[in-house]
Amino acid sequence: MESPKSNIVVVTEGGPHIWAVINAIADRLGPVSAILETPESKKQLLLRRARRQGWISVIGQLGTMVLTRLGKSFFAGHAAHMIAEQKLQTEPKPGQSIIHVPSANAPECLEAIARLQPGVVFLAGCRMLTRETLSKIPCPVINYHAGITPKYRGMNGGYWALAGGDAENFGTTVLLVDAGVDTGGVLRQARGKPEPGDSISSYALRQAAFSRGICIEAISEALAGKLVTIDPGLPSQQWYHPTIWFYLWTGLRTGIW
Repeated sequence: MESPKSNIVVVTEGGPHIWAVINAIADRLGPVSAILETPESKKQLLLRRARRQGWISVIGQLGTMVLTRLGKSFFAGHAAHMIAEQKLQTEPKPGQSIIHVPSANAPECLEAIARLQPGVVFLAGCRMLTRETLSKIPCPVINYHAGITPKYRGMNGGYWALAGGDAENFGTTVLLVDAGVDTGGVLRQARGKPEPGDSISSYALRQAAFSRGICIEAISEALAGKLVTIDPGLPSQQWYHPTIWFYLWTGLRTGIW
C-alpha cells in the first residue's frame, strides 16, 4: 500500500512572524517547501475595501496601516528582545526551498503544488484562495490565523480582542480552509497574553511565539489523515484594520496600542 505523502508546503507572503512558524515546523517535522507570493498591492486592497465599506473608513484604516509600519521600525528593539527571549528564527534558514509566484491563486502556484505533491498545504499570511484554486489542490489545506475564530476573523484579531476588553481571547487558530474569510472548521487554538511594550506592531510576533506548537500539531494530524474539528462556541464576526481615529482614541483611553 502506498504510504501517505509527508511533504509540507507553506504558501505565504513571508514576514518575521511567519518565518518563526515555518522554521519551528521544519525543526520538528522536517524540510518545508515555501511558496512565496508577491504581496497584493495596497491600492488593490484599499479599492476593494472601499467598495464594501466606503472611503472614509478605508482612509482611516490606511492611516493605521502606515502608523503600524512606522511602529515596527520605532519598536525594533522591543521586537529584537522578544525574538531572543522566545528563541524565534525569523529569517529563512540557509538552503530553505523557496518558490516565488505572483499570487497564491496564480497557475504557477498550482503548478508548484502539483510538482511537490504535498501531504498538506499550510497557508500562513497569504491572500485568500479562490474556490477554483482550492478545488485543484488534492490534499488538506489548512490556515494559520492570528486571531481566535470565528469571533475574530479577518485582520488584527489580537488587537481587536484586547481593544474590546476580551483579553482571554488574545490568541490564534489553525483551521480548515474554505472559500470564506476564516470561516473553515477550527482545528486548534492557542491563547496567550501580550507583554509590556507590545502593540499592534508586535502582536503578530507575540502570537506566533506561543502558537508554534498548534501549527506543528495540526500539520502532523493532516499528514496522518486525522484532522478533527472543534466547535469553539463563539459568535462570528469579520474585522479589518482599525481606523486611525479609533486606534488613537482607544490607545489614549485604555492604553491598548
